[in-house]
Amino acid sequence: MNIFFLFIAFVLLSSCFLSSQEGYAMDKEFLQKNECVFRPIGLVRSPIKSLHDAPKQGDEGGPEAWLEIAPEYLEALEGLKVGKEIIVLTWLHLGRRDRLKVHPRGNPANPLQGVFATRTPHRPNPIGLHQVKILEMDRQRGLRVNNLECLDQTPILDIKPVLEK
Repeated sequence: MNIFFLFIAFVLLSSCFLSSQEGYAMDKEFLQKNECVFRPIGLVRSPIKSLHDAPKQGDEGGPEAWLEIAPEYLEALEGLKVGKEIIVLTWLHLGRRDRLKVHPRGNPANPLQGVFATRTPHRPNPIGLHQVKILEMDRQRGLRVNNLECLDQTPILDIKPVLEK
């Protein structure tokens, strides 16, 4: 009787292992065949016009900038307030998508690291993450924020509030 239960357990475990392997193959196939499509909700309006002029981080000289929100999304700003911090997700449209390793902070003296260990705009999916403070709200235009290191006309993907602790 014990051998029978061991055999059943072996069959069940084997089928779980095989189905998890098949699931991995299906997931890999899914990733190879599918794309994510983003529709920008607006554009950054910034005095920064070139990558060369952009600071590495917002708190390293990022200027005030406007988050110009498309008219169809302006009502989504309801509930945000001047003085509150937000996270702005952007599409770093000038980032090179073919790089997997970079010298951190663009300094050749720094050893190469994988892009996921850095904040480089050059990455497979160049999504920017920026924590800024709302300085002004304009119901026809959007939000004026501080310390934003984005180039003028950078597409905005989303805005999220910083959660208070």
